[in-house]
Amino acid sequence: MLFIEYPKCTTCQRAKKWLDENGIQYTDRHIKEARPTYAELQEWYRKSGLPLKKFFNTSGLLYKSMELKEKLPHMSEEEQLHLLATDGMLVKRPILVDGNTVLVGFRAEEWEILKK
Repeated sequence: MLFIEYPKCTTCQRAKKWLDENGIQYTDRHIKEARPTYAELQEWYRKSGLPLKKFFNTSGLLYKSMELKEKLPHMSEEEQLHLLATDGMLVKRPILVDGNTVLVGFRAEEWEILKK
């Protein structure tokens, strides 16, 4: 299980605490130091079943400074994935990848499926 986070992110901290409290083992990855690649993002997007917009950190400073709210609707999925791969701070976090399960953001009720 791969846990992709930004350590200073409070949501990531809550998610990590939840994983630890529930005895779920994971490999930790810093999203800024080892940002997701285009291929990874493409695979995670496909497996998640989520709209691609859910992979963007819409509350982030970089998202806002790049005015992506206005630009994304005019970009293809491929262009959006390439953009996400340029900077880990554009990507919503945490991301949890476990086989065919991909969870984006942290909502404890959604993460309950990890308690196998």
